[in-house]
Amino acid sequence: MMAENLQKPRPMAMSQDLPVGKDPVSIRRRIEAMEKVLERSFVVPGINRPVGLDAIIGLVPVVGDIIAMGMGAYIVWEARNLGLPKWKLLRMAGNVAFDSAVGAVPFVGDVFDFMFRSNTRNLRIVKKHLDKHHPGSRVIEQ
Repeated sequence: MMAENLQKPRPMAMSQDLPVGKDPVSIRRRIEAMEKVLERSFVVPGINRPVGLDAIIGLVPVVGDIIAMGMGAYIVWEARNLGLPKWKLLRMAGNVAFDSAVGAVPFVGDVFDFMFRSNTRNLRIVKKHLDKHHPGSRVIEQ
């Protein structure tokens, strides 16, 4: 009986909070969550700059860059599900491809990954589209 009271509560996983629907609000929340994981997961002490998995896994040669590219491509795929025009999708894919190509260069690419945030740029493209074509999906940011 007392053992039940001593158990610590488990923190909720991020995936449990994300909606799985195909509506613009759900897709927007998933894209925002992926961008946060890839670009702003934590702050590097000393330089106070937010860093995410894109820059961290990019330090692993070849495999890390491929994984980061796949995760960035997920944002483009979700944008396609929203019905973004082809030119916007091509621009987003170009951001991911450019980030992956330069990020694959040893040392220079690792520094570049900390500076160029292709996923943040792609999130801006999606938000601009949603704010114009689906104003009901707008979220007031605090």
